[in-house]
Amino acid sequence: MRSDEIKKGFNRAPHRSLLRATGLKDDDFDKPFIGVANSFIELIPGHYFLNKVAVIIKDEIRKNGCVPFEFNTIGVDDGIAMGHDGMLFSLPSRELIASSIETVMNAHKLDAMIAIPNCDKIVPGMIMGALRVNVPTIFVSGGPMSKGHTKDGTPIDLATAFEAVGKHEAGEMSDEELFDIECNACPSGGSCSGMFTANSMNTLMEAMGIALPGNGTILALTPEREVLYRQAAKRICEIALDKKSMEKFKLKNILNENAVKNAFAVDMAMGGSSNTVLHMLAIANEADVDFELKDINKISKRVSHIAKISPSLSTVHMEDINTAGGVNAVMKEMSKRGDNILLDNLTITGETLYEKIKDAYIKDTNIIHTLENAYSPVGGLAILYGNLAEQGAVIKTAGITGSRVITGKAVCFNGQAQAIAGIIGKKVKAGDVVVIRYEGPKGGPGMQEMLSPTALIMGMGLGDSVALITDGRFSGATRGASIGHVSPEAAEGGMIGLLEDGDEIHIDVDKYILQVNLSDEEIQKRKNKFVPYKKKLTSKWLGQYRLLVTNASTGAVLKTDM
Repeated sequence: MRSDEIKKGFNRAPHRSLLRATGLKDDDFDKPFIGVANSFIELIPGHYFLNKVAVIIKDEIRKNGCVPFEFNTIGVDDGIAMGHDGMLFSLPSRELIASSIETVMNAHKLDAMIAIPNCDKIVPGMIMGALRVNVPTIFVSGGPMSKGHTKDGTPIDLATAFEAVGKHEAGEMSDEELFDIECNACPSGGSCSGMFTANSMNTLMEAMGIALPGNGTILALTPEREVLYRQAAKRICEIALDKKSMEKFKLKNILNENAVKNAFAVDMAMGGSSNTVLHMLAIANEADVDFELKDINKISKRVSHIAKISPSLSTVHMEDINTAGGVNAVMKEMSKRGDNILLDNLTITGETLYEKIKDAYIKDTNIIHTLENAYSPVGGLAILYGNLAEQGAVIKTAGITGSRVITGKAVCFNGQAQAIAGIIGKKVKAGDVVVIRYEGPKGGPGMQEMLSPTALIMGMGLGDSVALITDGRFSGATRGASIGHVSPEAAEGGMIGLLEDGDEIHIDVDKYILQVNLSDEEIQKRKNKFVPYKKKLTSKWLGQYRLLVTNASTGAVLKTDM
């Protein structure tokens, strides 16, 4: 066992002495040591109850002959951090989480791990850290919250609350109506109920084979979720107690090139958050998988979009997908067409993906469509290129509410705060293309999500007639013609930084085009005199992050000397 390095031999007597101080007995030193990586934090609805989840998991680990050691990571709630400079810390937190997993697991030579994430950057951060350690690992998230309802019974969620602010600003919603939504949009613990970033990533873990069926869809705080926790804990012990399994189920043997491709394919089929692109590129990097941004369009072209979930379809939420057959039913339907999904990949249960989904079926074709009745013959994400995005930009095509071909005049803002003030101040009109720059990984720094401005645009009735482009990113709750991750970003001299008010911008989603209609001579003239704006920072961590972070086209991973 890997943990023998800290517990076997006469020279490890001091180590055992310290471990005895934590409660270990003589016979514990012959058992596998299992890290229980928790992300319990009282600030996040999806995480405030995870301390109790860990109790359940540790109990099951002990029952199955192993020794659990719980440790924690940090967490940031993107919804609470949204719309102010707290969001600057969200994406950087992914790197801290990954490094904390790597640090604890390797410093103490634990044999295997069960990780308990749920929301936002915490899921990919834990996956990235686990890949660095490369021991058998099962991920079991806290689960999605149930959808909310207004007094008249209308299904609502967090996206409804953000868009309600725009409607209130436009005078289309009363204080009482806004308060009703505020009190009911998030009715329980769990990750926000739509196909936002958290639930997108929790779903993709099923596609990658690193989580058990139901991980992305079984509601939080239910008896069914407790069953899932105990199944995960039992399975990690089955692996840890068998020497051959310990080698076979190392994380990189499961999360390989096929798993990355399967994750993107399911993302396309279910219209997941555009943030999944950022995180899956970073995960592929940690998994030593050669996968680039341009490869996403190849997958999108062959995968049909068969499940629309809030914010793309506001009445459908994760609990509805669960009732309709879950992620396995989505993958089973996808498998009916050629190479949509790679079925021979190993999963953490010991089955191939084919064996895992062979008995799944769609229970409600109004919720999960068949291939013959797909919402779109192509996937729910696309990568756009052009002189405005030479290294790519990302759009969630599943969330588009207006035209897929747009030509409009640029209205430029240097930062999200300026954009919010401009939108509220009626500087944006139908037919405009809103440009928000200096919000990329370096420029932010930290690549803020832009849910507040996109929700304002939707709430003010401009969602079908206004596009938005940014070198920042969007919440999974964003909908509309919202294009993010524009690379190169403004802070590194990208074209988005050279734009001026009134420039004509052309977008063609189906042809994967994002360009500004300027002559080469005019572009070169602007480049010659361009000096990137650099924000003054007071945070040492963000200053370090800005020095090391790469742009969004590579997943905003940090540079190393490796």
